[in-house]
Amino acid sequence: MKPSQALEANREAIRAAVARHKAANPRVFGSTLRGEDTGASDLDILVDTLPGATLFDLGGLQLELEKLLGVKVDVRTEFELSPRFRRAVLEKARPV
Repeated sequence: MKPSQALEANREAIRAAVARHKAANPRVFGSTLRGEDTGASDLDILVDTLPGATLFDLGGLQLELEKLLGVKVDVRTEFELSPRFRRAVLEKARPV
């Protein structure tokens, strides 16, 4: 299954998982957003962390989403993005 298909079928569940893991504002970026994803692609999700969130919350979110969606998921925060392409990702990312 392509990540774009998993995303379309599970938007509400993704938003609920994000909220359970002390994060908010889930956005998609990368190949899935551009419509270039394949069955071997991952789903790139950008989130804002809420107060008290830890790396364990983000890791737990990634694992939960991978299990839910059946595709590899890469969860990132704004500050984890390389400064070289951070601005472009933030401008192009779209809400889940």
